[in-house]
Amino acid sequence: MTNKLNHLFHLLKPLKIWLWLGAAIAIIIISLYAIVTPSIPVTAETTPEKKEVRGVWITNVDSGVLFAPWGINRALRQLSQLNFNTVYPVTWNRGNTFYPSQTAKNITGQPQDPTLTTFRLAQDVLKEIFQQSHKQGIRVIPWFEYGFMAPINSLLVKRHPQWVTTSLDKNRNLSEDIFELELKDLLPESDEKSLLKNLKQSLSIYNVWLNPLHPQVQDFILDLILEVVNKYDVDGIQVDDRFGMPVQFGYDPVTVRLYREEHQGKMPPENFTDPEWMQWRANRITDFMERLYKAVKAVKPNCIVSVSSNPYDFAYNLYLQDWQGWIKRGLVDEFILQVYRDELPSFTEELERASVKMAKTKIPVSIGILTGTWKTPMTIEQIQQQVKEVRDRQFAGVSFFYWETLWSYLTPDSPQERRVGFEKMFPTSVSRPKVSPLLRESKKSKEQKVGREEKSAQSQKKSPIND
Repeated sequence: MTNKLNHLFHLLKPLKIWLWLGAAIAIIIISLYAIVTPSIPVTAETTPEKKEVRGVWITNVDSGVLFAPWGINRALRQLSQLNFNTVYPVTWNRGNTFYPSQTAKNITGQPQDPTLTTFRLAQDVLKEIFQQSHKQGIRVIPWFEYGFMAPINSLLVKRHPQWVTTSLDKNRNLSEDIFELELKDLLPESDEKSLLKNLKQSLSIYNVWLNPLHPQVQDFILDLILEVVNKYDVDGIQVDDRFGMPVQFGYDPVTVRLYREEHQGKMPPENFTDPEWMQWRANRITDFMERLYKAVKAVKPNCIVSVSSNPYDFAYNLYLQDWQGWIKRGLVDEFILQVYRDELPSFTEELERASVKMAKTKIPVSIGILTGTWKTPMTIEQIQQQVKEVRDRQFAGVSFFYWETLWSYLTPDSPQERRVGFEKMFPTSVSRPKVSPLLRESKKSKEQKVGREEKSAQSQKKSPIND
């Protein structure tokens, strides 16, 4: 496997040139956008309207906002003017951090994303985001994007190839072929295209998967998260839909050894969709989520632990991510369901799922709405319709993916039309719903008390009463 990896590293070297070129093009786009698109003044008076999350994800993928010297300040000013109250800035993805990290330097040899270092002259962009956001009254929840997924040619994978998990046929990790097997039968027919798209992204020759069950991988990811919690004035941290393991993975030596230790030496089933084998791996990931939650709360008890993921069947069947179980166990303070649909019926269908309704009874649940990508443009009318559906169902708020397509020349409507549309949706400023661990504990204790009383009453009915 090492020889194959080295061969691929050599073949992928030209990609670095394209990465640099892509970043330069992004800077030019932002420069043009900054020159010809003036900000519009919007009064942001606080009113007694219902509290709601109004968030947006800020990423480095297909976006140059982090790399332009004026990009962040301008973006946050516009978001404040249009009454957004939360940003989820990328902090980790593709094997790199987007802040100066001693943890990353110790493991990979470089303290942060090299492109960011070059364009921003090694400045701490995340610190800038915190400073500017809090001045504008915007909450900041650093986002650990891509979870355990990393490029095969990254320094992280080069230095720690033993951290990578594998499928039963290890050659599949290095193949462009997308093997469907039984996977298409695991999900509704409407999700098949999305499933195959995700598989292609996850299993292409450019990406591999760090093993979330590997103790050293867990320590590394946890150290990154705690580093951010300790270093910055965070309002919370967020993990997303890649904080799991593709269902076909788990046949690496570490995972196999752990499984055999708990199954009298038996090997894992060759069928990676075997229910017990799926549940065992999902439970292990849940155990790590519990460790993460407790570690964050030990440092900052009021730090929000946020999870952003896909609909439950998709998340569990494809990535072994049992977010429903996480919420029931009290390991999540805020949940954002990613419903990236361009048709309203399929969008609203996801809002009515039983798993979503259950989550709403436990914690604040917001809905992730797509504002468009290069391949999937979204009109402002579509976005407004989806926001209305979310509000009609009393969700905690919305978060948009992603900054670059909120309002720009990459969208179907003009930037001016888009901003006017958002102004109509958010005419005044509101605060986020409060996430109080103390209130949640109180509610949990109350539920447990009611449960004990019901159990006691049932017991007394069954037992004869002796006078």
